[in-house]
Amino acid sequence: MFTHAVTRALRKSKTLRYGVPMLLLVVGGSFGLREFSQIRYDAVKIKIDPELEKKLKMNKMSLESEYEKIKDSAFDDWKNIRGPRPWEDPDLLQGRNPEFLKTKAT
Repeated sequence: MFTHAVTRALRKSKTLRYGVPMLLLVVGGSFGLREFSQIRYDAVKIKIDPELEKKLKMNKMSLESEYEKIKDSAFDDWKNIRGPRPWEDPDLLQGRNPEFLKTKAT
């Protein structure tokens, strides 16, 4: 009899029906977000291979160096060519003769 009364009181309590799950969601979400945000900081600490790091430093490109390469190029005579769709033959679309290409390759 006593347990029946207690369970009925617990089911009618709005605090237990809505407040406790909300509190668990907020507190649990806080711990979950802490773990996921820690991944970002751990990824920064990972060291890369020294050989790869050396290669990356050797191939240093800057915007200024790329600009210097194309600065003197003339873009007045360029032609806009549409790329092929997956179902189209790229050689026929761009005006190249596929038979000529086959004979040239052999």
